Amino acid sequence: MTAVQTFTPDRPTGAPPVLLLHGFASSGRQDWVDTGIAAELAAAGRVVVVPDLPGHGGSPVPAEAAGAPEVAAALLALAGDGPVDVVGYSLGARLAWELPELAPDRVRAVVLGGLSPFEPFAALDVAALRAAVAGGDPMTGMIAAMIAGASGGVPERAAGLVRLVEGLRATPFEPKGWAGRTPPVFVAGAEDMMTSGIENVVALAPGARLVTVPGDHRGALAGQAFRDAVAKALAT
Repeated sequence: MTAVQTFTPDRPTGAPPVLLLHGFASSGRQDWVDTGIAAELAAAGRVVVVPDLPGHGGSPVPAEAAGAPEVAAALLALAGDGPVDVVGYSLGARLAWELPELAPDRVRAVVLGGLSPFEPFAALDVAALRAAVAGGDPMTGMIAAMIAGASGGVPERAAGLVRLVEGLRATPFEPKGWAGRTPPVFVAGAEDMMTSGIENVVALAPGARLVTVPGDHRGALAGQAFRDAVAKALAT
């Protein structure tokens, strides 16, 4: 069962819940709780749903690879069956892109932060990565390092993250058009090289806005400008 934290406001506004989707090799706590974003949204009267992605945080290790639409559908189910606003960051933003395609009548406002316009796992040698986490030849590179850090050195959890990568790689991010009823708001760090070229994705969603905030990939998420952009997007 997916690990999920729910923040219930003292004075709810009656607006739909907000689903917060974190990035790869992170967790709901790291991206949304420790940064204060979940608390700020709850203080503004919103019910906030903060899951951990498969194999991340307190969620169990996935037994098999699952594609991006399947993972996204399972996350959306955590927010009930009514309207929902969504904020995703990095991999969470990539999964959030799928949601209007799955449930166009449910998904309202969407904020896509730190979104890579290209599939980051496309060139990854999954077989080599799988062998590395199983104790074979060491593998270098950013993804391997992220998996090592997120798994805490536990081979079973590292193998689960590799399964997640394998499923995502099999359903690469190749955006062709925005399926949502409302154009999304994109947020990118001014020094975030992972979002280079994001203008090409913004152009696929007529009416979408791109907000540039200070910081690199991690720093942008932790900054006040990102929180302000989220609050503004969800208030409209």
